[in-house]
Amino acid sequence: MSVAPSGPIMTKRELIGSYSSYEEAQKVVDHLSDHGFPVSGTLIVGSGLHSMERVLARMTHLRAAGWGAAGGAWFGVLIGLFLAIFSTTAAAGLPLVLWGLLWGAVAGAIFGVISHAMLRGQRDFISESALVADRYDVLVDSEHAAQAHELLRGMSR
Repeated sequence: MSVAPSGPIMTKRELIGSYSSYEEAQKVVDHLSDHGFPVSGTLIVGSGLHSMERVLARMTHLRAAGWGAAGGAWFGVLIGLFLAIFSTTAAAGLPLVLWGLLWGAVAGAIFGVISHAMLRGQRDFISESALVADRYDVLVDSEHAAQAHELLRGMSR
């Protein structure tokens, strides 16, 4: 895990704007870049960081089997393709890939159900995690701040 920069990297930088979303800050830096601004020293600094987890669905045995089967199928196809490399003809390699897909899906489904059952209901949901900030500050090198402000005056938001 990296630590937020402080000290020398933050000095000699000037704030040119604060934005409520990362996309807005990114749009500003992109606008500067599109107009020839030297963006190599530009920083987008998130302040007021929060960890956010959004629950997407309930995890059931059937869903665990499905996710396991999908992952196992991919692994099985890769194994089948690897074995097919050593086949004498393409027609001889196709069954290897199909059997790999089938047995990978079966093994993955079994593994998915067993893994879900071993949790004993401790985490019966699917979620996605994100790190979000209250605001995003765009900082540029002090020597280029006037140019950045000038370019941003012509920007439509």
